[in-house]
Amino acid sequence: MLASLERYSDSVFRTLCYSHGADLTFTEMAHVESFLRRNRVSLEKIEPRDATPVQIQVLSGNEGRLDRFLSSFKPFDGFMGFNLNLSCPSKDVIRQGKGAAMVKRAEKTARLVSTIRDHGHPVSVKIRLGLNQYEKDNRLYLNNLGGVDPDFFVVHAKHAAQSSDEKEDNSVYPECVEAARGIPVIANGGIETPEMVQSLVEMGVGGVMMGRPAMGNPAIFDYMKNELGVNNPPRPVPTTDDLKQEYDDISEAIGGSEEYRSRFLKVVGETRPHY
Repeated sequence: MLASLERYSDSVFRTLCYSHGADLTFTEMAHVESFLRRNRVSLEKIEPRDATPVQIQVLSGNEGRLDRFLSSFKPFDGFMGFNLNLSCPSKDVIRQGKGAAMVKRAEKTARLVSTIRDHGHPVSVKIRLGLNQYEKDNRLYLNNLGGVDPDFFVVHAKHAAQSSDEKEDNSVYPECVEAARGIPVIANGGIETPEMVQSLVEMGVGGVMMGRPAMGNPAIFDYMKNELGVNNPPRPVPTTDDLKQEYDDISEAIGGSEEYRSRFLKVVGETRPHY
C-alpha cells in the first residue's frame, strides 16, 4: 500500500505508484469539518480524477459530524472506503483530540467505524503506539486492535512523541496481529527492503505500507514484489527519467497540479527523500 503523504500523494502520484505495483493508495489526510465547511483545498484532495483504488483518509473525533459528511458523500470509481487516521502526531491535531490522541479511545473509534459502516462504506483504521512512551509501555494501542472492527488496521510502529529519525519497534507486530483477532494488520514505517518485508510477513502481518521510499522511487512496489517472487514473471522497473516522463503523461491526462509536480521532481530519484 502507498501511505498518505501530505503535499505529495495527489491523484497523479497515487496513479503512478498504482501503475507500478501499489495495491491500494490513500488520499492526503483531511479533517471531516473541512469537508463540511466546503473547504476548497480539502475537497480537492478527494476529487476523483481517475479510477485508481484509493481510500479517503480522514481525521475525526465526532461521529455526528462524520455522519453529516457521509450523508452527502457520493462514492466514485476507484473509491475503496475511508481510513480513520489515529496516527497523526501533529500537536495541533492532538490538541483537538484527533490523530494519535484517539489511540487509547477504543470505544470512540468503534463508534466512528460503525458510523462509516452504517453508510455502507469500507473502513480501515491507522494507529500509532500511543501518544508517548507511557502509552506505548502500557500497550494502550492493543485496546483499539482488540475492540474495533474495521476491514484492516495499519500500525505505524512508533508513538507520536518519537521523531522521524527514531527507529520503529517492529517487535510489537506479533502481539498486534494476535490482538486484532483475525483482522489483517498492515505494517507501516521504515520499510525499505525486501528482507524487511519478509521478516514482517513472518510475524503475521497481512501486508506493508510504504511512504518515504515511494517518494524516491514510485516503482518500489514492483521492485519489492519482484524480489519477493510476488510478480511472476517479474515486471520491469523503470528508471528515474522514465518515471518523470510517466508522471508528466499522467498529469496531462487527468489535470495534475504544477505545485505537486514541482515537489515530486525534487524528491524522485533520492534514496531517502525527506518531507
